[in-house]
Amino acid sequence: MAGVVVAGIGVAFGVGVAVGADGPERPGRPFAAERPGTGRVLLSNADVTVTESCDDLLAAYVDRGVERVTPWGWDYGDVYADTSGGATEDSGDSAPTEERGSAAAPVPSTTRAGSSETGTNVQEEGVDEPDVVKTDGQLLVRVDDDLLTAYSLTGDEPELTDTLDLADVQDAEILLVGDDVVVIGRSEDVSEQKWSYSGPPSRSRVLVVDVSDPTSMEVTSTKEYDAALVTARLHGSVVRVVVSAGLPELDFVSPGFWRDEESAFEKNQEIVRDSTIEDWLPTVATDGGDPEPLMECGDVAIPEDEDGGLGTLAVVGFDPAFADSWDTAAVLSASQTVYASADRLVLATNGFLSGPAWWGGDVIECFDVCPDMSRAFNGGGTTHLYSFALSGTDAHFVAAGEVDGIVADRWSMDEADGVLRVAVGPSAETGPFNSVVTLRETGEDIVEVGRVDQLGPGEEIKSVRWFDTLAIVVTFRQVDPLYAVDLTDPESPQLLGELKIPGFSDYLHPLGAWRMIGVGAAADESTGQVRGAQVALFDVHDVTNPRQLGVVEYGYGTQALAGTDPRQFTWLPDRRTALTVVSDVSTGSVGSVSVIEVEDGGLTQRSVEVEYGDDVARVRLVPLADGRVVLVTGNDISFFDI
Repeated sequence: MAGVVVAGIGVAFGVGVAVGADGPERPGRPFAAERPGTGRVLLSNADVTVTESCDDLLAAYVDRGVERVTPWGWDYGDVYADTSGGATEDSGDSAPTEERGSAAAPVPSTTRAGSSETGTNVQEEGVDEPDVVKTDGQLLVRVDDDLLTAYSLTGDEPELTDTLDLADVQDAEILLVGDDVVVIGRSEDVSEQKWSYSGPPSRSRVLVVDVSDPTSMEVTSTKEYDAALVTARLHGSVVRVVVSAGLPELDFVSPGFWRDEESAFEKNQEIVRDSTIEDWLPTVATDGGDPEPLMECGDVAIPEDEDGGLGTLAVVGFDPAFADSWDTAAVLSASQTVYASADRLVLATNGFLSGPAWWGGDVIECFDVCPDMSRAFNGGGTTHLYSFALSGTDAHFVAAGEVDGIVADRWSMDEADGVLRVAVGPSAETGPFNSVVTLRETGEDIVEVGRVDQLGPGEEIKSVRWFDTLAIVVTFRQVDPLYAVDLTDPESPQLLGELKIPGFSDYLHPLGAWRMIGVGAAADESTGQVRGAQVALFDVHDVTNPRQLGVVEYGYGTQALAGTDPRQFTWLPDRRTALTVVSDVSTGSVGSVSVIEVEDGGLTQRSVEVEYGDDVARVRLVPLADGRVVLVTGNDISFFDI
């Protein structure tokens, strides 16, 4: 693969690792080529291995595939979901110790969080996330379907400078990296792909657009992956795209007049055994050229535990200024939940399906949480975790582990001072309650070191927010219990206090040292019936006794959209003002900006109608360093009058 640098799966520390100067020749096509100057890295951990040949890797796929095939083809599909992290990019290759430090702090404390430098409300400060709009303060770039537009922000009103049609891309979002815009989305070119139990056909498309001259934008690089887009992140100038190649499209047979179920089953097993490594590993086509391997066989870590699902989850790192070179690390897994901090990327695979599941020939629609019986499908109620260390464009696989319970989304995970903290919901492997669990990388294992159980028995986790040494967990059934968990000692986390109020918060945003805003829904205290959107102000100065200082309710038929998309929330610390988008479906899906001023005694609010219909979900409020705020609606870019 000329001009492409592909990183092998490595370990960021030397414990239990043997490095050879030359690896054995790898049979196969076109994955046989060794990377010049790259040594083989062998993991001694029995739980995770890296193969010495493509034959060994293919055998791992086939062994798992034979267990997944039925007389009609694949048994059921892995669920693909948008899932859609710390301060600065790790600048060195220093090796962590066997246990990556400790979170030492005298008392529980919170930290301030806000928008990224490009205007997006993100999970971790310093780790940018894709959005439909980005800015550097003078230039604003927006993507809408397959059209990229640029605006100058230097005048009294935003001024359109250029538009650019984007070829064959759907549901695009963007990252801004210096003078480059990275466009990330689904490819429209799926005509030759087939639907199957593994889901709809899916390809990912990544474009680099030069915006150094905002009056003449130009596409400088195009890549298409034959794998589904999971998410992307920006660390400094490094873009990391995570893609997932699921079950391959093989020419399975089905029972019929001339073939009974048993013979169809045997034939399909034979078809899986006859598959090739090219059937399983994803490819990439650059600038319209022929597809090439995205990785080599030695770049794929293989978990010994097969309950993590079947597929290939790849992390591709590149600098847009050098888009023809990239590093790839992968794991044989169906992971779809991705959390990123400053120096770690953690993949999570739940032990049950969270989408349509096949049960006795019937389709069960599983929304927030699947019925208990679906957990028997795929590994019980255990979540499998895979950790990668980030350095430059590399993502080195370092450790794997598991935790009993269900990790619902990326907001349920956090990494601080070498400690991975996760909030898990109930599963077949736990009691009927929620938990906060702390884990460390010890050698090549992710090992549990502490936990707090019995959070919200019989209730569902609605939101989680992590701080330096504090976790806030909101659960809900009829009332909103807000739990404060002390993480000062990771090996002995403690439940310090709880607050029970009507309604719940889908999204929590810290305002400073001891205040938080919760965006969610109001609910009837006696029945739990939701009665519209709600925003609440919380005081956690005394974590043993958290208090609600004020609440704003928007009425029946309203929804606070930041609960499902936190990018529709903006905090302006200098003004002590929050901006969030509220939709009112009772009046025909009217979208308003709620301007919420935070005062010592509570909250005051006013609403400004800005959008209607489907475009309400794309409204953004982008803060600029000079104090102005840009309002982005379906058809307009303007400055918003606070």
